[in-house]
Amino acid sequence: QPQLVESGGGSVQAGGSLKLSCRMSGYVTTGRCMGWFRQAPGKEREGVSSIYINNSTTRYADSVKGRFTISQYYAAKTMYLQMNNLRPEDTAMYYCAASRATNRGCSSSILASDFDYWGKGIQVTVSS
Repeated sequence: QPQLVESGGGSVQAGGSLKLSCRMSGYVTTGRCMGWFRQAPGKEREGVSSIYINNSTTRYADSVKGRFTISQYYAAKTMYLQMNNLRPEDTAMYYCAASRATNRGCSSSILASDFDYWGKGIQVTVSS
């Protein structure tokens, strides 16, 4: 099964940018949905974005559309989340996730229940 490790988090001021990376190791195949989630203190885990490895179809939460971009570089087994124009409300622990192999693509909604493998998370803090 794949292992996932996030990197690239940190602290920025509002309006700044960060780029998160998720490196996959272990047995990685195509036909998976990959995603980014976040969880702020006292809040439920929220789906941020997803990408289907086979065709790079992407989905975004409304709260990040136009500001965040998900991408992948399969040869390097790495997924990215470019976050621009960050806001204080983006402050959270960010998690990388992967589904089991599927030929159905990613669901239209970014749900944690659709993902089977998770990274340990990385902190993103945006100050005003």
